[in-house]
Amino acid sequence: MAGTAAPADPAGPAGRLGRAAAEVFGWSRLRPGQLEAMEHVLAGRDTLVVMPTGAGKSAVYQVPALLLPGPTVVVSPLIALQRDQVEALHRRHAPGAVAVNSARTGGETAAAWEAVRAGDVEYLFLAPEQLAKDEVVERLARAGPSLFVVDEAQCVSSWGYDFRPDYLRLGQVVRRLGRPVVLALTATASPPVREEIAGRLGMERPAQVVAGFDRPNLRLEVRRFTDDRGKRRAVVERAAAQDGPGIVYTATRKDAETCAAELAAAGLSAAAYHAGLPPAERSRVHGAFLDGGVDVVVATSAFGMGIDKPDVRFVLHASAPGSPDAYYQEIGRAGRDGAPATAVLHYRPEDLALQKFFASGHPDTAALADVAARVHACGAPLSPTRLLEETGLSAHRLTSAVGLLEQAGAVTTTAGGDLLPVGDLRPAEAAARAAGLAEARRSLGRSRVEMMRGYAETTGCRRRYLLGYFGEDYEAPCGNCDNCDAAVREGRTARPRREAGDGAGRKTGPEPGGHAFRTGARVRHRQWGEGTVLGAEQDRVTVLFDSVGYRTLSLAAVAGRGLLVPVAGPAAGPE
Repeated sequence: MAGTAAPADPAGPAGRLGRAAAEVFGWSRLRPGQLEAMEHVLAGRDTLVVMPTGAGKSAVYQVPALLLPGPTVVVSPLIALQRDQVEALHRRHAPGAVAVNSARTGGETAAAWEAVRAGDVEYLFLAPEQLAKDEVVERLARAGPSLFVVDEAQCVSSWGYDFRPDYLRLGQVVRRLGRPVVLALTATASPPVREEIAGRLGMERPAQVVAGFDRPNLRLEVRRFTDDRGKRRAVVERAAAQDGPGIVYTATRKDAETCAAELAAAGLSAAAYHAGLPPAERSRVHGAFLDGGVDVVVATSAFGMGIDKPDVRFVLHASAPGSPDAYYQEIGRAGRDGAPATAVLHYRPEDLALQKFFASGHPDTAALADVAARVHACGAPLSPTRLLEETGLSAHRLTSAVGLLEQAGAVTTTAGGDLLPVGDLRPAEAAARAAGLAEARRSLGRSRVEMMRGYAETTGCRRRYLLGYFGEDYEAPCGNCDNCDAAVREGRTARPRREAGDGAGRKTGPEPGGHAFRTGARVRHRQWGEGTVLGAEQDRVTVLFDSVGYRTLSLAAVAGRGLLVPVAGPAAGPE
């Protein structure tokens, strides 16, 4: 039953956590990163966890929750993901797991809240949209949660590839709940993204547990095409030839349905999955894939977040996604059991034009100015409900506008969820500053598209490129990508020499070439201002700039002309 703290144990926190993991979940051991994060949470410290897909992030809250008083609130972005997590807890006979979302009937929702009120719930799963409702936050506050978990925490950060305005209110929700311990979980977050996640959630001196991003069992390949028809045919042929269950990602819903039909005609059990399908059909495909009734799911990016299927043997992309972040998240669904798996990108340069289009929206400056003016003119705390009525904006657009105005320093949100003006910016000035922040976000999106192009077109080690994007050093060659294999065949390099690193491919010595641009260091560019070094090689350095996003620069050019210089102060990164 929820709500009781475990008695003191002479074995200490690690022993208590280990015993709870074994007795309730049947886990005989915990991975080092898991145990470290659990100990921070159990000690009452805000914690940010970055672990690759399949590394067991959910266990980080599931086990400590058993030893903490009060329920654990888990903010999870997808209804299907919430359902999977609740069902997994029920299968393990964990106590009291319920979800409250728009798919639940009125009776089911009432029963869930009654169980929360009675203290019978240990894990309560909610979508961020639910937390926009005052009555939901008030019910949670009365329940006295001890742990507030933000799953897929990259959605909090405007620097993150999957930013969602609905996540912006979570920091104020934490305050309204009386500041329970905050645990943020993500599979993809570079140092600047981690910093913003912590700030947005109001995390206080958070512990950071950052596991390596490398998935050495994943083979990385890129196949380049000049015509779309040949590319489509190659995707179907590759999927039909692969062993084991797999996922094919397409850029559009139409492509997903067409490819699924062609695979079915080739004799595979294949199904399409995208946001345009009825919820019942999406649920059927999702369940059939997990149960082994479907061999291949052909999907848009709507499918996969939180997929708990360890034996996916391949992930094929029929088109390049809009960022290495999205690509790494999606291919991370393969090989979660540690056995060999394959990730193949079918690449046509023209396909990235669609991604550039998606990254090129413009902010509604008039709407920003209208929201700022109404908040400043009210003279008292203004509720979001009233602001929705007055502006006529959708809830999504209003949340986005308020978030930008908060970043611009023009408005703030009270602990009760109302809006107040701050500073002395006139509404037009506030709107202009907020629009500038939106433009920086668009620049970041466009730069991510170019980094994806760089991955597809690099002639070097693909694993090193991807890990460098996330700020992790890697000693190439990896020996498990098409480029490294080609280099060996052509005599351009020897077999992988991992003994030069720490046994896992990560470097332990100085940066190559002896230059000063170490991973995690802050630097300043003459034109683009300050940024964080994410990776460096013999001849180039990749920097995430605060103003323009990702840039890969020639070391000879920036050093010779003095364009890039180190900034004094500590490097960004985990503790």
